[in-house]
Amino acid sequence: MDRKASARWEGGLKDGRGHVATESGVLDASYSFKKRFEDEKGTNPEELIGAAHASCFSMALSMVLGEKDLTATSIETSANVTLSQSDAGFDISKIHLDVEAQVDGADEATFKEAAETAKANCPVSKVLNADISMTAKLKH
Repeated sequence: MDRKASARWEGGLKDGRGHVATESGVLDASYSFKKRFEDEKGTNPEELIGAAHASCFSMALSMVLGEKDLTATSIETSANVTLSQSDAGFDISKIHLDVEAQVDGADEATFKEAAETAKANCPVSKVLNADISMTAKLKH
C-alpha cells in the first residue's frame, strides 16, 4: 500500500512560498517560512507530522484495545511537536502525545499498557527518530 503527498517550493527560504497536497485531495495547503517560524496562518511540516502521528496513534490504540476485547467510545489525541535548533541545525527533538479516551470496561493499568503498546508500534512512531513522550488519561 502506497500513499502519496507532494510539496512544491518557490523562491528563497524566507521570502519563498510552498504548496503541499495529498493524492486524496484532502490536504491542499500553502506553507512558508512565516507560517513555520512566525505567526502567519497556514500549515507547516511539524504541524503535519503532529496530525499524522496523532491520527496514527489513535487508530493503533483502537486496535490494541480491540485485541483486549475493549472498544473505545472515544480517543482524543493531540501531538505537540518540538522543533529545536542546535549547532547541527534544526531537529524535531521530541513529540508529546496527549491522549484521553473513554473505554467502558477498561481499568487504568490495562489502558496505560494499551497506550504504551500503541505508542511503540504505531507506524508513524516507528518512522520518527525523536523522543516521543505521552500522557494518557482514561475518562470515567
